[in-house]
Amino acid sequence: MKRSVGEILGRTGIRITLILWSIAVLYPIIWMFIGSFKSNAEIYANPWGFPESFNFQNFATAWSNYNIDTSVFNSFIVTIVGALLTLVLAIPTAYAIERIKFRGSNLLFMLYVSAMMIPMVLGWIPLFFLLADLNLLDNIFGLAIVYAVSQLPFSIFVLTSFMSTIPKSLEESAAMDGMSPYGVLLKIITPLSMSGIITVTIMNAIQFWNEYFMALIFLQSKDNYTLALAIDFISSEAQYTNAWGTLFASLVIAIVPVIILYAIFQQRISKGMAEGAIKG
Repeated sequence: MKRSVGEILGRTGIRITLILWSIAVLYPIIWMFIGSFKSNAEIYANPWGFPESFNFQNFATAWSNYNIDTSVFNSFIVTIVGALLTLVLAIPTAYAIERIKFRGSNLLFMLYVSAMMIPMVLGWIPLFFLLADLNLLDNIFGLAIVYAVSQLPFSIFVLTSFMSTIPKSLEESAAMDGMSPYGVLLKIITPLSMSGIITVTIMNAIQFWNEYFMALIFLQSKDNYTLALAIDFISSEAQYTNAWGTLFASLVIAIVPVIILYAIFQQRISKGMAEGAIKG
């Protein structure tokens, strides 16, 4: 079957656009990765070239002199605690809204969906004073709570989409066997919604790992800095110390876990989001 000239030109234009977009996205990352192995002299002498030898001193400097090790640990704690807390809150809420269908459940669902449209920045000032009153300001666990609350509407929206397609007959059979609603949630609904749960967990984890502005507001001491704040500090220092190689190394440390996580679960994320959209 012959294709028309217009179809061929259209496909070619789309491919060229995608190639150019991929280059625009990947080139800065590749340049940063190469720069992380170069000395400052090499960066200034030949910023676009490859290093004469791969030097890991920049990584050692970032890890020890700028406390990147502590920041990585803090980011892991905030990400893991925030992601788990989001699931603890979102799974029962989505189950109650979608499966129990109490009076006002539809209104509650609409409120959660509407909350996705509201900029989180509007709640930063009240949250600041609330965390201060609870002695959770400048505390990574307090930040994890804020992260969990911020992603709760999205998580509930996705999970209700998955739970809506689970046959009611499974719950009815379990109820006839004497299983409580909590048992139904834990032994039937949760396993059957695992694809959505994994998708939500990964998406939230990536969001928490990369988040900057809320960490900047709610964390104050360097010992509690997440990786994003530590990199911002190195960036400000690099303006005066010219430690660009150290900055590039810290950026590589930050993005490698995200790339690995996404590479491992790429198909799961794409499949989960597509299934959630279709089921929703």
